[in-house]
Amino acid sequence: MWIDSHCHLDAPEFDADRAAVASRAVAAGVGMVVIPAVSTRTFDSAREVAVQSRGAYALGIHPLYVDHEPDDALHQLRVALAASVDDPRLVAVGEIGLDAFIPAWQDAAHRARQEHFYAEQLILAAEHGLPVILHVRRSADILLKHLRRCRAAGRPIAGGIAHAFNGSVQQALAFVELGFKLGFGGAMTYDRALQIRRLAADVPAEAIVLETDAPDIPPHWLYQTAAQRAAGAHSRNEPAELPRMAETLALLRGWTLAHTEQQTEANTLAALPKLQRLVQRLSS
Repeated sequence: MWIDSHCHLDAPEFDADRAAVASRAVAAGVGMVVIPAVSTRTFDSAREVAVQSRGAYALGIHPLYVDHEPDDALHQLRVALAASVDDPRLVAVGEIGLDAFIPAWQDAAHRARQEHFYAEQLILAAEHGLPVILHVRRSADILLKHLRRCRAAGRPIAGGIAHAFNGSVQQALAFVELGFKLGFGGAMTYDRALQIRRLAADVPAEAIVLETDAPDIPPHWLYQTAAQRAAGAHSRNEPAELPRMAETLALLRGWTLAHTEQQTEANTLAALPKLQRLVQRLSS
């Protein structure tokens, strides 16, 4: 089956028709979605929507939300993870990471807060033996530095997924060496996305997972220009688009679509071991 390894199905953009979106995903052959939380305020919604959609979820605090989190946010995450660690649908800590693209990154205090949240969430992931789902935007080297520090300190991270990866080949291979898979989705479908398409074509076959990041990162066939958006048009992505995105990956790799499905499913289950057990349980 197809697995959407990163889908914010609990986002407000889906409030009006979430059940229909989930049904379209199933009809398209997407048998599993992984829903990462982005803040303490979305811990419950990620879990609830995962149950409703027969999917999985992750708990974590996204770097873009750290300035809006309460002082006890990391304690709330620790409590939530402890309460859910035996939940078969909890498969990772995420979405966590660093975002050096936003203007706030230039502010030393904000940058330090992002790094603090990231480092502490890695510790929580190590304590619970969970993989992590990483937000990587112009931050690969710093993310890797913290992962290596965890390993050197005797708290290695159990791998995970570098979501929406867009770094260099060297950075990609560094993540792979640390046990990570690399997420590819809508951005890969654009002809002008040369670096992402090169990565999708060249990284080891065992390193690739598919994702939509729905409702974000729409594929080229859903893209709306700035003028269209200003006129009220919307380009909401959804998990049912994943198999068509996979056609781009198959073309770039020279794979059949059936092989692409088998390979990316196996890779996702390897990245998120609890997901494999969940899939087996749901299919039995």
